[in-house]
Amino acid sequence: MAIKETIRGDVAVLNLRGKLMGGPDSTALHDKVHGLIADGIKQVVIDLGKVKWMNSSGLGALMAALTTLRNAGGDLKLANVTKKIESLLLITKLITVFETYETADRAVVSFRQ
Repeated sequence: MAIKETIRGDVAVLNLRGKLMGGPDSTALHDKVHGLIADGIKQVVIDLGKVKWMNSSGLGALMAALTTLRNAGGDLKLANVTKKIESLLLITKLITVFETYETADRAVVSFRQ
């Protein structure tokens, strides 16, 4: 999995590409989120448009990122959620936990409202 970071004002957009399957992927996401918090950025959008597949460990990594950011006084929003990942979120009821947006731009704007 690859992570591309873009900073838009006080919001970080993380574009993930590949498969989010736990192990090194979870560690990379965890380290990225902690690095952003250390830099004072606590509002994060994760763009899942190029994530081909995610398993339960990947969902756990997203939950850990959400919890870490909220504990630091920030928040996490998801953008470009594919049908496959949306079905995973529905099955696990995590769709009620995460705020999802059609585009990263809309998710970024939602932080300013």
